[in-house]
Formats: sequence, structure tokens, C-alpha cells
Amino acid sequence: MQVAGINEIGGPVEILDVQDPRPLAADEVLIAVKAAGIGNWDEIVRTGGWDVGASVPMALGVEAAGVVTEVGENVDGFHPGDEVLCHPLQLRHQGAWAPLLIAPASLLARKPASVAWETAAAFPVPALTAEQVLTEALALKAGETLLVHGAGGVTGGLLVQLAVLRGANVLATSGPASMARVRQYGALEVFDYNDPSWPALARRVAAAAGITAVVNAARDGAATAMSTLVDGGRLATITSDPPAEERGISVSNVYVRPDGAQLERLAELLGNDQLTFAVASSNRLAGAGAALAAVVAGGVSGAAVVIP
Repeated sequence: MQVAGINEIGGPVEILDVQDPRPLAADEVLIAVKAAGIGNWDEIVRTGGWDVGASVPMALGVEAAGVVTEVGENVDGFHPGDEVLCHPLQLRHQGAWAPLLIAPASLLARKPASVAWETAAAFPVPALTAEQVLTEALALKAGETLLVHGAGGVTGGLLVQLAVLRGANVLATSGPASMARVRQYGALEVFDYNDPSWPALARRVAAAAGITAVVNAARDGAATAMSTLVDGGRLATITSDPPAEERGISVSNVYVRPDGAQLERLAELLGNDQLTFAVASSNRLAGAGAALAAVVAGGVSGAAVVIP
């Protein structure tokens, strides 16, 4: 089958001919891919920074939405014809930028009927990342003041929305073009992260209660974001730039983990219109490389997908 991927680590994204999917193991399903997400994480895979379980030549892509076409003998709960989304790591055969994808049934979530294929495809990685930051790394509680640094991005926007649903008081930073949208997500105040005074402004807005939790979603922004925290606060960063602990502040460096049950709950929120998630770019397989480059360069104001 034809896929979009790489012949060697660090090589360009190109159209490849790879073997069709092998027979399924007992716990697996075969998915006819309707759309697959494109994110900064795919560049990390392309350049060898993230081992996702497949070897070159390989299709890229670690999140997808599609229709189940076949199930393994021990799969219970999913059947041919079911519409699903997934973050299926470690990869069992090929990545998601392909017409067909093998995935463990335990990592699937049902796609709500109201959610478009493109939206479902680009949702799993940022949604799981945001959920795991707030629930596990920060253990965020209702009434706390949380700062999201870099809230204009795909994951940052979900962090704001999920924190608001938990009853947190959310402050945020973004670029000027994203500020109105981040306010619509429920942030109480949004600061321009190009303004060097934004940490002082955030501390002033938080007042006596202070900022007790921070999540950094801005590249190389964790140390600056940390300066807004009260002593003994909690910082989580998703950009692989954890600063040294100081002032009793705990620091977490968060990498996404596949989790079918979590994804199911998050997909339900999306289907019930409790979360907003925008797709800005849809691309055919031949355009996947250019689309990935645009995402990495910050040239896409929303999620991007590839349509096999």
C-alpha cells in the first residue's frame, strides 16, 4: 500500500510503497483510515527522537480516525463498521499516514457521530497530553489558579478548556492573533507572550491567592513560566525543557501516553460540544511533508491532518 513516510531516519517525507497489513493478532483491529493527525511530534519521530515501535521504511503518524474493518479473535466491544479514533503506540505495523492501520483494541475510542473525521483524527495526542498534564502531573483542583503558557496552540487550547471544566481559574499567554480565541475558551486573562512584562502582570492579576500551578506549552518557555508560581507550586512542561527545581516547586516533564479509556471520555466531551477543536489544514498523502514543515514552523493556526 502507498503511505507517506520516511525511508531513513532524518530523511524527507515521501510517498512509499510498503507491505499491506499482516494478519491480525488476537487483540488487534484493522482500521480503514479516514484521516490522520499531523503534529510537532511527527517531526520528532522523523528525526529519530521518539521510538514509536516501527522501523524504516515506515509511514509516519501516531493518531488517526477511521472505520474498523476487521477484528482479532479476542477483541470484545468493537466490530467491523465501528467509527473510532486512536493514539495506537507502540505501532504494531505502520504509522497512521496510510490507508490501513493496525491498532490494539484497548487503545481505541468511539468517534461521536457529530465529530468530523478530520477533527477526530487530530484530537487524540493533544487531548491525551492535556488530560494527563492536568489530572496526573498537576493534580489540578477546582478553585486553583492555573497559568497556561502558550495557550494559542492546539494542545494549549485544550489545556485551557479542560482546566475550566475542572473549575480552575485560568490565566493564559498567547500571541496577539490567538488572544480572543483563548478568552473564548474560558481564560480569565490572556497576556501577550511577546511582552517581557507578562509574568509580572500575571502575578499581579492572581493577587494574594497566587498562581499555584503552571503548564508550559511554549517552546523553551518553562523557566519563564516558572517565575509566576508561588513557592511550593507545581510546574508541568510538554516541550522537553524542564528547569531545575527551586523554591519548593515541583517540576514534571510530561510525554503523552496512549490510553483508550481516557480518550473515550475526552471524545465524549468533544461530541457533547464541551470542547472546541479546530482543524486548519487538510492534506493528501503527497502533501504530508509540506504540511508537517508548516506545522513545525508554526504556520498552521489550528490542527493539521492528512487524508489517505
